[in-house]
Amino acid sequence: METTNRTTAETAHLNHPRTRRAFGKAKILVAAYGALSAAVLITVVILAIGGQTVTSFMWGRSAGVLASAAVTYWLTVLASRGARWAYLRVRIISIIMPIAIIAIDLIPGALPPWFVTMQAACALAIAATAFIINGPGLRAAFPKAVTRAK
Repeated sequence: METTNRTTAETAHLNHPRTRRAFGKAKILVAAYGALSAAVLITVVILAIGGQTVTSFMWGRSAGVLASAAVTYWLTVLASRGARWAYLRVRIISIIMPIAIIAIDLIPGALPPWFVTMQAACALAIAATAFIINGPGLRAAFPKAVTRAK
């Protein structure tokens, strides 16, 4: 069974005011990503109820992006508490998701312009998170684990 012992230096990095501010900003941006994702799904629901054409791709896409926002927020909270594994996942998600969102939005005719615009707003929020999460200040708070031989 693996245990994680935090050194004083690591704890100091996590409790540093700049680290706290960075995580605070990241949480706000991920929450905005979630709110925008929810707005897309709510719009899809309203259009479907109103009898407008809504494809299964739009349903799946909007629900999937909202789910990724929820998971990303959870991971960001865990990372702010010192979970290195969660921090690494937020780093990856914050880079991959905007690329995936924009790449799919660029498929000609796959999605209506209003949907693409709303999804692009989601991509901007999570992309901004990537700059904060991958910055040198937060990376310093999560140094690579050193394996020691017994």
